[in-house]
Amino acid sequence: MSHETPTTDRALTTALTEAAATSGRAPSVHNTQPWRWKVLPDALELRMVREARLTATDPEGRLVTLSCGAALHHARVALAAEGWTALVERLPDPAQPELLARLTGFRHTGADPDAMRLVQCMHVRHTDRRPVREEPLPGPALDEIVRAALAEGVRLEVLDSDQVMELAAAAGQAATVTAEDPETREELEYWTSRAGTGTGLPPEVLPEQAPQTTVPARDFGRPGTLPIGPGHDRAAVYGILWNTEDEPDNWLRAGEGLSAAWLTATRLGASMVPLSGVVEVEGTRQTVRRLLAGLGFPYLALRLGLADPAHAGPPHTPRLPTEEIVDTSAVRAGSA
Repeated sequence: MSHETPTTDRALTTALTEAAATSGRAPSVHNTQPWRWKVLPDALELRMVREARLTATDPEGRLVTLSCGAALHHARVALAAEGWTALVERLPDPAQPELLARLTGFRHTGADPDAMRLVQCMHVRHTDRRPVREEPLPGPALDEIVRAALAEGVRLEVLDSDQVMELAAAAGQAATVTAEDPETREELEYWTSRAGTGTGLPPEVLPEQAPQTTVPARDFGRPGTLPIGPGHDRAAVYGILWNTEDEPDNWLRAGEGLSAAWLTATRLGASMVPLSGVVEVEGTRQTVRRLLAGLGFPYLALRLGLADPAHAGPPHTPRLPTEEIVDTSAVRAGSA
């Protein structure tokens, strides 16, 4: 005999499933999409996929955890857009380090218009590695992006011109170290040759040649097919996403801050590009930390600017099907 699921419960589990699916649009290191969700009758759990960890690029799991934090923020915003608020328990069980967050205590309080706009931004957000245009990003827009990150408990330090040159030198040094490391090169080869799998970086999102940028972009080890054009990003703004501690909880929150800042930038018509290479090498990560006067720990460098309107944006990176990232077996069993 089957039992009818109460309407309110069904509405919640539907919202949880849809929010988890929407979170699949979040950015992740090398487009690994290292998150998996489990929908429960009264909770939503986020887990990290350890198989996606980049053992050479990201041995501590900092960037993978940060990527999952971006997915967590996407899910929270998607729920708010549908009128649901939740309590977020981060790293709720020390015995399950892969369990990064649990959302509980849901209340339906009415749709949030700001969240609805950010969900729209999730569908258009992308990574454009080409140079930005000569027109500088307006100060009020930059301030709003910084505030969006801070609202998630992470700081975005905007660098001055001298600091940008130091960042550029560190990025160049990191690129040299990476190019000489066979394990890192092997990982890049793997994640840039994943056509048809729903993950990785296809040729159409990678530059056909090195773009003219103040801070060197990552060398992916192979040319892509994305046309670059003759521009230079002299008007770009560079920043460091950081905080005062360097633990998994901080990495998760850094991802939430990255998502908030990036979606805000998208809403404001700004381009954002994460530059993780400079924090993947311990020596250059310490150089970046000195740019923060030793006050905290850098999680990611970012480039901000206005995209060139003469060029259409690059295509979106592929995404895994919903059934591969969202487990609804617990709620399906409960309604049978």
